[in-house]
Amino acid sequence: MSKTNITKWNIEDLDFWNSKGKRIATRNLWISIPALLLSFAVWIMWGVIINYMKDFGYNFGMTEGLVKDSDEYMAALKEVNNLYYTLPAIAGLAGATLRLPNSFLISLGGGRNVIFTTTLLLVIPAFGTGMALSDLNSSYMLFAVMALLSGFGGGNFASSMSNISFFFPKKNQGYALGMNAGIGNLGVAVMQKLIPFVVGFALFDSVGTVVNSDGSGLLSGVQNAGWVWVPLIIISAFAAWFGMNNVITGTPKIPSTIAGIGKTLFMILLGLIAAGVGGYLLVGLQINMWIVLPIVIILTVLLMKFATPGEIRSNLNRQFAILKSKHNWIMTVIYTMTFGSFIGFSAAFPKLCQDIFVYSDIHDPTFINPNAPNFILWVFIGPALGALVRPLGGIISDKINSGAKVTAISTIVQILAALAVAYFIIQAREASSPEQYWWPFFACFMVLFIATGIGNGSTFRSIPYIFSKEQAGPVLGWTSAIAAYGAFIIPKVFGQQIQNGTAEYALYGFAVYYVLCLFLNWWYYQGPKREFDNP
Repeated sequence: MSKTNITKWNIEDLDFWNSKGKRIATRNLWISIPALLLSFAVWIMWGVIINYMKDFGYNFGMTEGLVKDSDEYMAALKEVNNLYYTLPAIAGLAGATLRLPNSFLISLGGGRNVIFTTTLLLVIPAFGTGMALSDLNSSYMLFAVMALLSGFGGGNFASSMSNISFFFPKKNQGYALGMNAGIGNLGVAVMQKLIPFVVGFALFDSVGTVVNSDGSGLLSGVQNAGWVWVPLIIISAFAAWFGMNNVITGTPKIPSTIAGIGKTLFMILLGLIAAGVGGYLLVGLQINMWIVLPIVIILTVLLMKFATPGEIRSNLNRQFAILKSKHNWIMTVIYTMTFGSFIGFSAAFPKLCQDIFVYSDIHDPTFINPNAPNFILWVFIGPALGALVRPLGGIISDKINSGAKVTAISTIVQILAALAVAYFIIQAREASSPEQYWWPFFACFMVLFIATGIGNGSTFRSIPYIFSKEQAGPVLGWTSAIAAYGAFIIPKVFGQQIQNGTAEYALYGFAVYYVLCLFLNWWYYQGPKREFDNP
């Protein structure tokens, strides 16, 4: 058993586990957790960054030459505001797409090689975003490319979870995967708290701060929103390099380090190509998002089926057999309601708060409500609650021996909370003092986050009861990948409806979708014609 490559790994043997396995597995888990936390932070950071872009006036040159306060100027500002929402949407699109190839990376490249490579890749969007933010005149295309590359972080969830599953025996899988996923998801909340903190400091001013376009002085530390992650990522990547292992159970043919890194980069490139095509269709050709989404998914699957190395193509084909299962598609729809809503709301919530309570006059994009709540202090609570209650959904499901029952209740709560949020959006828009509706709006959104977290855990619990042991793993990987597209869909939908002055319509649409999921869950798993009895 070499230091890096472990060729004897029998963790179901209690003696082996107690003497060697537990120590190695625990070390790999506690190196994996901060790497995944940073991945989520970099992936979803655009939800906070675009608030500062609005405040500091990053207009991508679209207002240049226009007379201030003219109709053309106001229309351009509305379009710029819509483009802000496309940045977290592009990151969401890329992150979800990259989950598909990431699902198969461990078997190909080795856990240590994969986690080191995928973590270190986060440096590119983190540093590049800091560079883009250091100049008010940076183009939209530069920001869009950085948002696309931020998708590295979203994809890392699939490979991270797959890797950790090989280190722990069955009796400890729930603990290990729950810790990795739960604390990893907290990266969203950590990011939403850390970025506002570092923006107020001149941490990296000497690297590239420039004078404002109007010559009024130094640009604030907004570039820190990107650069603050760079040293943390480097530390985490090298912790993986020196402290993690490749195990034979996860990678039957452990490659050399160079070969493992090369295969990892190749598979990620396939996902990046598909995501790039999607980004171009969405922004460059302005094709409807509902057309772009299936194109990207199909293109990713085709690239994986026909452009992957021969040694894993047969493995991929076996796992893609789940696409013929009706229940795979049903659970994909239901799981997207839970995790897709959680990650999508996490990406869109800060900007939504800004548009409703700060820039509160839909007819004047330059108006700033002087009594607006300091929402940036509070928005991190939603993602934190959603992540922390996730295990609770599984625990309750185990206690009552049914994930479907818990999913049904959490779905009803999601429907009611979404409608309540929509109600307070309307009240705030029509009020002369919209800030009076901040706390009820915020409270209802917290209920929405909690419901998505509990449903997330209960839905994950149902899948192993519906599918065979051979199918459950691929189904979990597929559903988590598709659900991650919520980080693409929800910011895009909110951006469109904010531009139209009807943000509540987005919540109505989500509520209708939740009703559909409630029906599917009841029809197939709870009703008189159920095909599985309350899994």
